[in-house]
Amino acid sequence: MEKLKKEDIHQDVFDLYDQYAHNKLERRQFIEKLSLYAVGGVTVASLMGAMMPDYETTTTVEPDDPRIESDYIHYDSPKGGGKMKALLSKPDNMSGKVPGIVVVHENRGLNPYIEDVGRRGATAGFITVAPDALTPLGGYPGNDDDGRTMQRKRDRNKMLEDFIAAYEYLKSHPDCTGKVGVVGFCFGGWISNMMAVRLPTLNAAVPFYGGQPSAEDVPKIQAPLMLQYAGLDKRVNAGWPAYEAELKKNNKEYVAHMYPDVNHGFHNNTTGRYDEAAATLAWDRTIAFFKEKLS
Repeated sequence: MEKLKKEDIHQDVFDLYDQYAHNKLERRQFIEKLSLYAVGGVTVASLMGAMMPDYETTTTVEPDDPRIESDYIHYDSPKGGGKMKALLSKPDNMSGKVPGIVVVHENRGLNPYIEDVGRRGATAGFITVAPDALTPLGGYPGNDDDGRTMQRKRDRNKMLEDFIAAYEYLKSHPDCTGKVGVVGFCFGGWISNMMAVRLPTLNAAVPFYGGQPSAEDVPKIQAPLMLQYAGLDKRVNAGWPAYEAELKKNNKEYVAHMYPDVNHGFHNNTTGRYDEAAATLAWDRTIAFFKEKLS
């Protein structure tokens, strides 16, 4: 069956998927609502095929890519989940220390997309650590539906501690210069914002479509920010004007990019929300920002 093109899918379908991906709809409800858009030659199966993650054909940097070294490690998170699993990736044949990036997953654990992002960071010259916040529950279960269900069982502030501990692990890693940034997506975008609040020594933060910290927390931010937003993402964007006002009020260093006509999750190349042009531009900007701020 030929996969539907994005332009052939009604915007309401993307909005339904956003509700489903953020636990507002159960899978059965999502499928039932999709049936309203199965008209003409479009079937529910084809809509599901277009929207659900494809991890088989979307990897951009293979685990055995000769440009990098990539393997799982464990680190301690005493205030969070204890002994945490993560994917550590770094350039091959390093001649010296390199800056670090913590890569923070969405609301479903360390899935293949986030592992791929970690490896992309390594090909750009960084040492990256991509933790799995589901480690205390057995780790990413192999599919996003169960991953979302599992992640709901963990306290998000405990998970924040897990990513702060990953920052500390990476900062002191013998292959890292000690300059460390964070990039995160969706839930990971909120984590990235909150790491900027919590860590005065964080060198840079790039939240992708992430929830914003409270006005009371903004004065604590010391790291330069690059904020990436999707133009059609009404849910997350609702909090941006107030956040920007506080950043300006407190003279914080930030740059914000709003990508028009793209959906929440546009960087994730495994789902139908992916927008290649916006994702490529956003990632190029992210890497350039890290190279500037972590040098």
